[in-house]
Amino acid sequence: MSEYRLPPRAWALLTWTEGKLVVRDTAGLIVPLGLPVLIMVMNGAGSDGEGSEHFRGLPALDAYVVPMTLVMVVALIGIVNMPAALAAYRRTGVLRRLSVTPAHPALVLVAQVVVSLAQTLVGVALALLVARLGFQVSMPRGALSAIGVFALVTVAMYALGMVVAALAPTPNSAVAVGLVLFFATMAVGGGFGPRENLPDWLSRIGEYLPYGAGLEALSACWTGVPPGAAHLGALAATAVLAAAVAARTFRWN
Repeated sequence: MSEYRLPPRAWALLTWTEGKLVVRDTAGLIVPLGLPVLIMVMNGAGSDGEGSEHFRGLPALDAYVVPMTLVMVVALIGIVNMPAALAAYRRTGVLRRLSVTPAHPALVLVAQVVVSLAQTLVGVALALLVARLGFQVSMPRGALSAIGVFALVTVAMYALGMVVAALAPTPNSAVAVGLVLFFATMAVGGGFGPRENLPDWLSRIGEYLPYGAGLEALSACWTGVPPGAAHLGALAATAVLAAAVAARTFRWN
């Protein structure tokens, strides 16, 4: 007997249901929707436009803060929010119950990724809208490159998040591990200030971790410079290795 395949409507219905659950959890929307706007407003209000030109003539707000915000949002949702939700489903038996129905539990993974991606895109769009209308921030000079790099950063962060979801036994541990991973890569990747302030060896490591590589590549796109092959390679390697580890270690029960 051939394996039963769920119709596309079932996939869409599950994704829609996941979306409604996220919307009902108002606190869960603060990070993807509120944080990017807050960062833009705080940095934009504190920028006087004088003495801040760098990265081929662009202000720091354009060439550093905006790319940093995009990477930060994707990292928070991919490494912290999504793994916590999947760990909660495992802990409460949702994945186990789905495994004995025609709906394979992998459907939940797909639905979670789609819903969290939607949150990411809405949050990023709001931040860019505020930056553009409120502070005249320029859009990336290499727009197509920026879209491609953003997609690669997203894949790498979500792959890391799947590793956290695979290994964390409880929702609380998923949040804890995710936050440690997020802040560690952010701290050495330039999220708290230029990496030049760090020791040279630590700065070099941070440059090729997902946060630093994503920030460097997106900053290059904003200034119209081709992103470095080493940074793109680091992101791609992270995505492939993390996805392989997650696929091998993920537990449904």
